[in-house]
Amino acid sequence: MKKAEKDPIKVMVVEDSKVTMKVLCNYLERMGIAPLTAENGTEALEIYYREQPDIILLDAQLPDIDGFDVALKIRAQEKPEDWTAIIFLTSMDKDEDLARGIEVGGDDYLMKPISEVVLKAKIRAMYRLVEMQRSLVTLTQELNAANVKLQRLSATDGLTGISNRRMYDELAPREWRRCERVSKPVALVMIDVDFFKLFNDKYGHQAGDECLRRVADQVGKAAPRATDLAARYGGEEFVLVLGETDADGAKWIANRLRQQVSELNIPHYATESRHVTISCGVAAVVPSGNVSLEVLLKSADYALYQAKKSGRDRVEIGVYGKVE
Repeated sequence: MKKAEKDPIKVMVVEDSKVTMKVLCNYLERMGIAPLTAENGTEALEIYYREQPDIILLDAQLPDIDGFDVALKIRAQEKPEDWTAIIFLTSMDKDEDLARGIEVGGDDYLMKPISEVVLKAKIRAMYRLVEMQRSLVTLTQELNAANVKLQRLSATDGLTGISNRRMYDELAPREWRRCERVSKPVALVMIDVDFFKLFNDKYGHQAGDECLRRVADQVGKAAPRATDLAARYGGEEFVLVLGETDADGAKWIANRLRQQVSELNIPHYATESRHVTISCGVAAVVPSGNVSLEVLLKSADYALYQAKKSGRDRVEIGVYGKVE
């Protein structure tokens, strides 16, 4: 495939002297550059906003807006990922004038009268810097996108696509602390696919994986709020973290989830209903210094154990702190 040609370089000349403007434009045209031209600062700013030139040859003394002020306005409007090279054109040779130009955002100087050889060298050098800066911006954007993807992958269960145990370990304490600040309850729902090992042994691992994905989809839908979390806790176990939700509210959510999983009608010979079901354990408490997330989790896990012991395909509420 033929490599796409680069966009032509954009150079703007801001100069109120018609003679100097003509000379500079002739120099640039011999370099194969069609210059943008402005005879005052106001016009220069309008062209800058519209055309976004790569390089600006900017007269330091203009009839309306001082060239230094033009540079300041351009730098103030630049986005973090943009950069336009500014070369001042001046007959001033005092050190303080040169220093001021750098302070307001200038990158280089050309002393009048301007040599064609020097101009060409400066244009080529500045354009290399512009290309390097834009390549760096592109690389930074690609790295940022890759980092976001890696963070998402590290927080996502590879099989089911919902959050993983690592994300639970990170976000559950955060939600616990948030609810503690507002004195609201936080609920955990522990979820287990009933007789999943028997399902895997009978129907195969591929069918088992598809079963987990479909169950996980329903688990994820049970946690729609931004502060909720649905995660695969491990194997065929899932967990819901529900902020500002008491035990009764969490039980209602768990029962609705249980019904939705049942309505998937995934065949399973080992359950009483002959299709895949789940058991859920619920525990909720208002966080404080006297309680902990770890014990709340153990209480929900114990409630899950009770649900399985009582026949599965049901929801049980645990008593906070009752751990056996």
